[in-house]
Amino acid sequence: MKLGVFTVLFSQKPLEEALDYIASKGLGAVEIGTGGYPGNAHCKPDELLADNGKLKAFKQAVESRGLIISALSVHGNPLHPQKAIAKSFHDDFVKTVELAQRLEVPVVNTFSGCPGDSDDAKYPNWPVAPWPNDYQELLTWQWETKVIPYWKEMGKFAADRGVKIGLELHGGFSVHTPATLLKLRDAVGEVIGANLDPSHMWWQGIDPVQAVHILGRAGAIHHFHAKDTSIDPINVSRYGVTDMQPYTNMLDRAWQFRSVGFGHDLKTWADIMSALRLVGYDYVVSIEHEDGLMSIDEGFTKAVQNLQQVLIKEPLGDMWWV
Repeated sequence: MKLGVFTVLFSQKPLEEALDYIASKGLGAVEIGTGGYPGNAHCKPDELLADNGKLKAFKQAVESRGLIISALSVHGNPLHPQKAIAKSFHDDFVKTVELAQRLEVPVVNTFSGCPGDSDDAKYPNWPVAPWPNDYQELLTWQWETKVIPYWKEMGKFAADRGVKIGLELHGGFSVHTPATLLKLRDAVGEVIGANLDPSHMWWQGIDPVQAVHILGRAGAIHHFHAKDTSIDPINVSRYGVTDMQPYTNMLDRAWQFRSVGFGHDLKTWADIMSALRLVGYDYVVSIEHEDGLMSIDEGFTKAVQNLQQVLIKEPLGDMWWV
């Protein structure tokens, strides 16, 4: 495995300065935002697709520092019921897949999106309860008329270009659990897989080790994010795991994102790394830092230090003791 980082963390730095800093920490990979929610501070697909010289210079800037691009990330909601919003996210996704093909990047990360409750809806509608039965009917309508048809089309588009789609399992979107990821994968094909982020498993009450096993046994992990979550046992009893308070209200929230090692101990993270190795995932572990208690540099540095202790880097050799 290689240790990497989602470079949106360093959007305030120019690309080459950010790459120098990342390389100085001993990392081997970068995940780069290309639009949507992450923005495109370090990578503007329109410019790179239109100018082969700029494309080569971009690739060289990464490779000359001993790094690889693990994924291009364009998280958004292409199923948003407001057509203009959906089109913006869709267009960013399409251009990112085209850029990934040109850069020989194997994965594009995004969200599945979440539709509204009808063709006339204004906002996404995320059903999370099976009763009253309206919610079941809504869920069926969303998947049959929006989610599956869209990703069948986009799945073929990506597969034709040799690119895999890594969907982040995130609350608020149609694909948010191992089961919903596998449901879409069954309908669309192996081009669909997870950008598995343990932080979103923990707050939903899902054991990330088991999530690795469930998805990994199906060959459905395309990319991996390293981010932690801490659960406040008192606040979660008041607000539940679907706490709608702003992330900035950290003292009262039921849960919050933390840097690796500050929500769960390193034994837990070692178990996750071992599970990834066990199911055959031998790609990049990409740090995503969204810890409201730590600066960018401190949170990133501590995540690197903690993951370096548990990351399994070397190829698996023979079992000499057998």
